[in-house]
Amino acid sequence: MPAHLVTAVAAIERWSAQQPELRDDFTADSAAASAFWGRAEEILADLPDRPDRTPEEQAAAQRVHDVSRRLRRGFVHAHGERLHDELTDGGRRSARLDELAYAAAERVAHLSPTRAAIAAELTRIQPLKEGREADQGILFWGLLRSGRSGAHVLRSTLRPTGRALGLLEEFRRSGAVDLGVVSVERRGGAGHVTVKNLSCLNAEDNTLAEDLETAVDLVLLDDGIRVGVVRGAPMTHPRYRDRRVFNAGINLTNLYHGQISLVDFLLRRELGYISKIVNGLVLDGDCPSDPQVAEKPWIAAVDTFAIGGGMQLALAFDHVIADKEAWFSLPAVQEGIIPGASNFRLSRILGPRLARQVILGGRKIHAAEPEARLLCDEITDSDSVGAAVDAATDHLQAPSVVANRRMLNLVDEPSDQFREYMARFALEQSKRLYSDDVMEILERTWISRGRG
Repeated sequence: MPAHLVTAVAAIERWSAQQPELRDDFTADSAAASAFWGRAEEILADLPDRPDRTPEEQAAAQRVHDVSRRLRRGFVHAHGERLHDELTDGGRRSARLDELAYAAAERVAHLSPTRAAIAAELTRIQPLKEGREADQGILFWGLLRSGRSGAHVLRSTLRPTGRALGLLEEFRRSGAVDLGVVSVERRGGAGHVTVKNLSCLNAEDNTLAEDLETAVDLVLLDDGIRVGVVRGAPMTHPRYRDRRVFNAGINLTNLYHGQISLVDFLLRRELGYISKIVNGLVLDGDCPSDPQVAEKPWIAAVDTFAIGGGMQLALAFDHVIADKEAWFSLPAVQEGIIPGASNFRLSRILGPRLARQVILGGRKIHAAEPEARLLCDEITDSDSVGAAVDAATDHLQAPSVVANRRMLNLVDEPSDQFREYMARFALEQSKRLYSDDVMEILERTWISRGRG
């Protein structure tokens, strides 16, 4: 073993033996843990940068992260509610996920990565990152697992985005806004959200998450809209030219290049626009017993396929219309990751045995199969999807629809169960993103696509 590595390993063992014991005192524990994590950063800095490490050096670095993360889990388990109170003025201030993440990094040094640290990570391909997002996963596990702080985090993520509020007046006046890879248009009483990430068959990434949440907010905020509709645009891809596509799932190329983030995509999509489709927008007041909510029914028009994130998204809608040639799949196990909240919703919709076949076995469900009736309300010819959407829009504008869907969702998705699921999802998905098997899958995918 090289001399510098012998020295580093010895330093790691001495440091590990000095791990502080948490004493249920937030101030004292913050100081002690921060000092311990600060020393860990010094040890990591003495090793070569991540892309230049030998396997032995990377194993030493991983040992540092493992010890540090055990203490982080203990810290947020003990102090998650107190930390949340510190970051939100005792729950009187709402904060978006990214604001919480970076405020926590400032309040307790080295508990989670700073904004600058995450920005540096985003410049690297996924296999060469340090894996700082795993620390954010621990943070959100700690914040969400508690009933009081977790409920406040969920309410805060249901707030309208600043971007949507800034565009609302224009949208109300013109009835249409082009956001980039998503557009939204008011037609009669319906808000039509069209996804047009044409370069990658509507695959999802950070940019699409931003645009889609803004569009969902605008539909929910506009008083002239009573029903929301999401449909994919006609594609320009040679294989699917002029055909509409609903969603091709997570953009694996972007994931390989390190451009899919835990907070701004994987957590934001579940707690942001997908939760807003299910639960509506919280407009003002933090009182959990009497929030002001803008809530509307939603229709998904599934053309061609709903892969991965596309199927996850469809599970959240009140009415799903599918092209008879369409198919659904959740290939997350083959990709090495967790398919969002599908594990929370799919057994209720399909039944536990079929849900396991889809999630664990990679089974596709084609619209022509009888099982598709569990996923779809209507299956029709591709040239009749638009007419089916219009008919469903008229039906769902009945005044009692919103109250009834609210009561259905109360039973189908109890908020505490969803919160507990998302707490564990934050922890598990953040580990999966940096697991060896995911790195191998991404590398194979990158090579098979011609490294382009």
